[in-house]
Amino acid sequence: MRESFSFRHPGLVPGSTVRRAMASRLLAPTRPRSGPRHKAGVTVMLGLALSLGTPVLADSNLPPAALAYTQLADPAQEAKAKALMDTLRCLVCQGQSIADSDAEMAGDMRALVRQKIAAGESPGQVRKWLVERYGDYVTYDPPLSWVTAPLWLAPLVLLAIGLLLARRVFRRRRA
Repeated sequence: MRESFSFRHPGLVPGSTVRRAMASRLLAPTRPRSGPRHKAGVTVMLGLALSLGTPVLADSNLPPAALAYTQLADPAQEAKAKALMDTLRCLVCQGQSIADSDAEMAGDMRALVRQKIAAGESPGQVRKWLVERYGDYVTYDPPLSWVTAPLWLAPLVLLAIGLLLARRVFRRRRA
């Protein structure tokens, strides 16, 4: 009599060499993973782990600088300081001015600006001092020089490339 339905492959009989080879592959110890794919995965995981831990260490537990959140007593001096702070970039946030940023370094820079304005320095002098200390990047409008030329020329070059590509595409459609 015939046995009931079986999930075995008809060509595999018990004890066959094909079946032994398949079993040895399944039961064999696996090799440790290595190679470029494994190394890339480990690198990505390590990078993620390190980047997730850094925001915890971004600010210290020190109290804010004295004039970081306190306005100057003289409204004219405070207006000069505020106008200057609106034109200076937060070096931590990079997208906000130091007047808008809540970063600790922005608070320190606000306090420095207010101290120097209260001491009688002009906004131009304070800006010059900050540029000397932090570089042209601290301002939203860096001056044109050999160092900052790519910042000024890159949008024009990208616009020209875009126009050339659009021109080629439209010419191909007409032809």
